[in-house]
Amino acid sequence: MNDDDQAQNDADARQPAAEEQPGGTPVLGDVLLAIEELWPQSLSEPWDAVGPVVGRTAAEVKRVLFAVDPTAEVIDEALAWQADLLVTHHPLLLKPVNSVAASHFKGEAVHRLIEGGCALVTVHTNGDSAVGGVSDVLADAMGLQGVKPLVPAEKGLPEEGIGRVGELSEATTLGDFAAVVFGMLPAVAGGVKVAGDRNGVVRTVAVCGGAGDSLFDAVRAAQADVYVTADLRHHPASEAREGAVEGRPYLIDVSHFGSEWLWLTPAAEALDNVLRDQGYDVEVNVSGINTDPWDFILTPG
Repeated sequence: MNDDDQAQNDADARQPAAEEQPGGTPVLGDVLLAIEELWPQSLSEPWDAVGPVVGRTAAEVKRVLFAVDPTAEVIDEALAWQADLLVTHHPLLLKPVNSVAASHFKGEAVHRLIEGGCALVTVHTNGDSAVGGVSDVLADAMGLQGVKPLVPAEKGLPEEGIGRVGELSEATTLGDFAAVVFGMLPAVAGGVKVAGDRNGVVRTVAVCGGAGDSLFDAVRAAQADVYVTADLRHHPASEAREGAVEGRPYLIDVSHFGSEWLWLTPAAEALDNVLRDQGYDVEVNVSGINTDPWDFILTPG
């Protein structure tokens, strides 16, 4: 045997056998590893409940559906599509429970998923904090530049954390910027609420997908002209306006569902890319159901 043959044999020996190469249909355990790579559980908040909820790690996963909420209608959609895995942003079981009896709607959800052979995984605050997470997607949709976290993650990269702050390429008015925000979000009954001078100039934008009224100190520290988030309660919003400097930060209150809905498509694409890079063949889709809880709103005029 010459030196070239020996070198080739050595190289072949270092390559895994064909049957050891990943490929074909993954099992839930494989998909969970990909989810952990994209949205590490270490980035979740201490109070949160993320990760697998139901499902066997050895079960094959051919179809994955992404949604914001694990509502009954979304589960109907997942089962009708014959999904093997439902990935939702919001947890089904955020608070501890003593029973998953089907007499309660959450227990019914657990039973239907198990009986339908569909696993459930939650990607919540780890999906908020990670690179490419909920607030990153919002910042990208707004065209923000020089984006950084509002509150950096304790156990993550410098670019990971809750919320984002960045600069618009050109200053604009609060009214025009609010119109851009309204136009990029799905239509919901509550629309978009704005606090501040419609003609006020904005350039620095802070954003937090989901409920973000606990981040006002960080928003003020970032000297944001406007803060875009959801679920702004009366007292925090009122106090923010009372304590504003020259009217800033202005406030834009959007739908909780809407602010997180934008993340679904990039998240589905990211998981699909990771699995395909590993040689797996999986169909990944995004729910078409609007799970905003409100149906209509009455306004003056």
